[in-house]
Amino acid sequence: MSAHKATAWGYLPVIDAESAPFWAGAQRHKFLFRHCNHCGRNHFYPRHACPACWSDNCEWRAAAGTGRVFSYTVIHQNDNLPFRDVLPYIVALIDLSEGIRVTTNIVECTPETVHVGMPVEVVYEAITDTVTLPQFRPALRAAS
Repeated sequence: MSAHKATAWGYLPVIDAESAPFWAGAQRHKFLFRHCNHCGRNHFYPRHACPACWSDNCEWRAAAGTGRVFSYTVIHQNDNLPFRDVLPYIVALIDLSEGIRVTTNIVECTPETVHVGMPVEVVYEAITDTVTLPQFRPALRAAS
């Protein structure tokens, strides 16, 4: 995505022309990704051209919002607000059902219960009037 700007909440993404549809989707509780109509591949993070074939014949699609933990780490130290108030927290790589990998937080889960392969589903947290963060939690139903 783009650079981040500091706010009272912490560091938030800067919404630019390339990522604006993603953030608008997140506000509507839709996790959007790009699909290349030329080679048929899905990709994330939002960008104009397909990273596989460089075609600009891409469109936005909505993900099912389910996946599995590919890898994770537990953060035990972070002196920056608001992170120091939520220690420890989990940062993970998630393989979405659509074949794309995203970096995100795992919420509603303890460090002792998170594991590689764990099914997860997207949840949304409205941070400001313009920024809603998609995050993931253990799935209430199994991911495909």
